[in-house]
Amino acid sequence: MKFEKLRKEDIVTLLPWLRRQNTHISNYSAAFLFMWHRHQNAWFATVGDCLILREQFVKMPYFYYPISLSGSEEEERAAISALEEYCRENKERLHFTNVPKNKLCELVPRYGADVHISNLRKWRDFLYRTEDFRSFAGGKYSGQRNHINKFKKNYPDAQMYPFRQEDVGEVLKFLDAYSAVQLSKDTFLAKEELRAVREVLPFIEKLDLVGAYVRIGGKIVSFVIGEKCGDMMIVVVEKALREYEGIYPATAQMFANNFCGDEIEYLNREDDAGDLGLRKSKMQYLPCELVDKYNLAIHRPIDTLSKFPEIRTQRLVLKKIGKEDTAEYARLARDEELNRYWGYDWKKDAPEDVSDEWFLKDVYTDFKNKDEIRLGIYSEGTLIGEATLYNFGYRAEAEFGVRVSKEYQGRGFAKEAAIGLCGYGFSVLNLERIEAKCYKPNQPSAKMLQASGMRPCGEDETFLYFYKTAAM
Repeated sequence: MKFEKLRKEDIVTLLPWLRRQNTHISNYSAAFLFMWHRHQNAWFATVGDCLILREQFVKMPYFYYPISLSGSEEEERAAISALEEYCRENKERLHFTNVPKNKLCELVPRYGADVHISNLRKWRDFLYRTEDFRSFAGGKYSGQRNHINKFKKNYPDAQMYPFRQEDVGEVLKFLDAYSAVQLSKDTFLAKEELRAVREVLPFIEKLDLVGAYVRIGGKIVSFVIGEKCGDMMIVVVEKALREYEGIYPATAQMFANNFCGDEIEYLNREDDAGDLGLRKSKMQYLPCELVDKYNLAIHRPIDTLSKFPEIRTQRLVLKKIGKEDTAEYARLARDEELNRYWGYDWKKDAPEDVSDEWFLKDVYTDFKNKDEIRLGIYSEGTLIGEATLYNFGYRAEAEFGVRVSKEYQGRGFAKEAAIGLCGYGFSVLNLERIEAKCYKPNQPSAKMLQASGMRPCGEDETFLYFYKTAAM
């Protein structure tokens, strides 16, 4: 899987997926991606027939639920598995955003109990039945009908027209008038929305959006952009000059009648972003649903730890390496002959003038960042090696490694440390699978892994691979 930075010109290529989405969430739309891509720091990848969108805030990635072209749940699950592997390989946190309610049943059981779920009110979309907007029938809509009737009486020549690209200049003049009179809130989001509206105008046809405007006396007094996604029309933009009383409900009704065919069952009028005035206005149109958008932060077993564990076996103690062992640990790490099969060349990350303290600081930093648990192997109080659990995945899996100083090899310490570390992983961290690998020429390591209960599961040009479960 490879994520590519989302550019404006890429969004057209994503239309087949976005048009098929049935989430009822406005974030899965071309207009949303186009208008807010610079703030979302958006990326995209395809896996099988699925599209996965990614946002990034303050170096933290957030992934959308996969959209399958065929609507296949199996394809979606395969894409999620690929995403898990991607996050594991690249040491990125797995955090889903804008997850539809009906997909929670896929994700929550998949990751067990350690999942943090949020669903903020201000980002929920307002969903309405299109038929209600076509007629505003019944007593519950008497206010809207009164406004529309008064509007029709005062402005009998009001008419809605489809947007054409040659209308861009005139619509821009309307937006200038709207901005000068009605952008009184002067908020960042309001300013950015108008900037984005101006930016998207030349791309309405290319993005297959639906644009329309209302004229009174030859003057544009309201403007709408919609986007068809599945059985809904997302009302991406709706701007009007309030001096024309009733212009907003009249515009909403004309758009529903003129541009939403029978296949459009719902209107999505997006979220309120926490603006209480906007929330009140949207609620007055009586939504049939406030569309939930769930965020799920998936926690790995290592994320539960606040301090280094201590593991005791018959002859050994696996524990945090103390500062008193700084020099001995640095000697272990610097031993090139011992560590030629360790799989990590510390010289790539070390400064030019590397000190003994640098090695131990690296151990502490890895644990603080929840990347790795690196424990010293102690025999009768002496540091004789290192055992590590690392490469934690999101399905309760991890990898381990053991190295023992040359003068302590041949006594079964590596096997004993491996068994103790795996026991801790299964019983305390609740891991489901522990993996290991060794270089093919390193046959003593391969024998140790099998002696400690690991089972061979494959090989490539470089490594032999092993695994173990709690049942083995």
